Amino acid sequence: MHARIRAGDPEAFRELFRAHAQLVHRHAVRVTGDWALAQDVVSLTFLEAWRLRHKLRDEGDSPRPWLMGIATNVLRNTSRSARRHERALSRIPADDTVPDFADELVGRMADAEQLAAARLALSRLRRTEREVFTLCVWSGLGYAEAAEALGVPVGTIRSRLSRARARLRKLVADELRTSGGESDGTNPEPPSGTGQVQGGRVDAARSTKEWNR
Repeated sequence: MHARIRAGDPEAFRELFRAHAQLVHRHAVRVTGDWALAQDVVSLTFLEAWRLRHKLRDEGDSPRPWLMGIATNVLRNTSRSARRHERALSRIPADDTVPDFADELVGRMADAEQLAAARLALSRLRRTEREVFTLCVWSGLGYAEAAEALGVPVGTIRSRLSRARARLRKLVADELRTSGGESDGTNPEPPSGTGQVQGGRVDAARSTKEWNR
């Protein structure tokens, strides 16, 4: 499969897309909170995968770490572009107000308030910690897969994830209190693994036991 992808086999790329497009999309939705932007991230990720196909190595049974590494870079660039866009808009005189539907889209997810608090708390982490957390916890990559995706040792993944979890426990609790939300002892850390969607809604809460593993 890896050799076929490197060779530019169209059917191999169709298989790659069918197998992993939903994973990339779920990851992008959780990171950005924007369903439309997440679709763009999926498109850009697979375009980059085609352009960089010669860099796919034969290590491992799945191209998932390689693909998620590309998705992470796309999200970095998307975030920088969004910040430049916001700065440009701030310099334009205000005219008619355009409705912002981002909150409505995020609201499709279960426990939207907790998810919003988690995303705000994530924004306060170092980028390196945030990327490890979203890959390992939100998208279910193992330590070795995340290490391959980010190009760092496995030990670095473990230490960054440990720091991220410790900081997020406090940040999310503080954010929920500030926003008036009540904590019932559950944790707003979205599920790892497949990120199963049921009825078009994503369960965004995990138990305290899972959080403190």
